[in-house]
Amino acid sequence: MRNQPKYNFFKNTTYALKGLKDLVKNETSFKIELIITIILLPVLFILDVSLVNKLLMFISLMGMLLSEAINSAIERVVDLVTLEHHEMAGRAKDVGSAVVFISIFIFVVTWSVILYTHFFI
Repeated sequence: MRNQPKYNFFKNTTYALKGLKDLVKNETSFKIELIITIILLPVLFILDVSLVNKLLMFISLMGMLLSEAINSAIERVVDLVTLEHHEMAGRAKDVGSAVVFISIFIFVVTWSVILYTHFFI
């Protein structure tokens, strides 16, 4: 049996906002990526590129934040289970970091290709 209260949209929204607040307060990488997002979102709306390209750029930008949040959750769960060095705990954290790395790679490639084709071709 799950230890979970009955679903309530408003309570679940407060849990999500509490999680976002915690990420902003405690996760340096998330803060850096959030600043990048805050800077680039207005740029995204100003750019004269197709709607499809804007969507690709937006999705890659949000994917970076999403992957950082998932990585933080993985790291916290692993730390909850054990603070001692354990090979599997380290591997779980490494995979979480790989997800972030891949999302940043996707973001950089997506934005670079679209901006390059827009300004130089």
